[in-house]
Amino acid sequence: MRANSLALRLFVSATAWAVAILLITGLVLSSIYRQGVERAFDRRLDVYLRTLVADVASPEEAGDKFPQSLGEPLFELPLSGWYWQVTRLDPDKHDVRASRSLWDAGLPHLQDRGVPPGPDGTRQGYVDGPEEQRLRLVERNIDLGDEGHYLVAVAGDAAEITAEVYSFDQALIITFSILAAVLLLTTMFQVRFGLAPLKRITDSLTAIRSGSAEHLSGQFPEEIAPLARETNALIDANKEIVERARTHVGNLAHALKTPLSVMVNEAASRPGDPFADKVREQADIMRDQVARHLERARLAARLTVVGSITEVEPVVTALARTMEKIYRDRGIAIDARTDGAPRFRGERPDLEEMIGNLVDNACKWATSRVAVEVMRERADAAAEPILRVVVDDDGRGLSSSEREQVAQRGRKLDETKPGSGLGLSIVVELAALYGGELKLGSAPLGGLRAELVLPAA
Repeated sequence: MRANSLALRLFVSATAWAVAILLITGLVLSSIYRQGVERAFDRRLDVYLRTLVADVASPEEAGDKFPQSLGEPLFELPLSGWYWQVTRLDPDKHDVRASRSLWDAGLPHLQDRGVPPGPDGTRQGYVDGPEEQRLRLVERNIDLGDEGHYLVAVAGDAAEITAEVYSFDQALIITFSILAAVLLLTTMFQVRFGLAPLKRITDSLTAIRSGSAEHLSGQFPEEIAPLARETNALIDANKEIVERARTHVGNLAHALKTPLSVMVNEAASRPGDPFADKVREQADIMRDQVARHLERARLAARLTVVGSITEVEPVVTALARTMEKIYRDRGIAIDARTDGAPRFRGERPDLEEMIGNLVDNACKWATSRVAVEVMRERADAAAEPILRVVVDDDGRGLSSSEREQVAQRGRKLDETKPGSGLGLSIVVELAALYGGELKLGSAPLGGLRAELVLPAA
């Protein structure tokens, strides 16, 4: 799930970047192409403008500055979108001459709008012409001294520029759409197959955690291979540390066992001596505390082992047979049932100790029957599975206050029953170390119900 989420985020991020880059590139190319079309159109207008300027500057036999034909039929067609206009700006001789296509209209002046001239003295810009036509206009001032001051302008239909740019934009959109589709498919392919090694690592770690594998296996790309090697090395180092801890715990238990036994034996050899009785009492407490803390250390070391999984059904079946033999003289029948093939996320000795203590306790108090049921449950799809072990007996049962007492270490409600009173407290501590719990209640059979909840694989 996490690998899929990462792949989705990478795909969305790559897609967003690709679309943004293509959009920006398309806008830049469209702008550059439009500027190129405008420059080409301006050069065309400039040819007509130079011809008009030459006609205006040429001396006429009649002394009248009147442009000659520009050789373009569109200047003769009314409102064709192509116009020229020559305006004399002298105050005493204001005159306007225009192409026939302008009919009775006129062209606006760019200089009146504050458009600055270029290096060659020409102004370019867009204006609105007759019939609300959008025009591209170029104009130039000509000073002929005594012969007058003129403003020469030529305008062309800007729809040609718009149509040319629109055609380019359409081709650009089609091309970039195909390119975007190819990029998206390529990105999807790269994300899917590029993250495949990470997904394999995720699956392998899940297998290790579930106990079906001990190391990351398989071939990985050279970029991922160091991660796999270091992970395997970490797993091996973890196991080595746990083994060393187990060895130290065993050594410590062995080292303390003999001195404590000597103290107890010496104290037992002096019956009636108050000091010897106190030594024996404190030695027993020490032995109990040492055993307790060593057991906790041993269990904590076990829990650090990655991938410990135990099949539950063989454990329950073996314990049921063993307890029936132990309590054969009382005729205790043990009914053991397992739902499916549940597995415990932990080590077999710990599971045997927990269930064994519960079944043994039930057999001690049962009249004739003990029922053991094991179920694997899951609260919802997102929750971790749990293992529920229910042990019922048909004994006298316990009250609420008695159920609270029996879970305390060393507490026995009936001194006539065999045992040290540590069984249920050991189960409680073991279950807590695995993140589980033990609940005591009333059984349908009439006696005590012990419900053990543990992590399932």
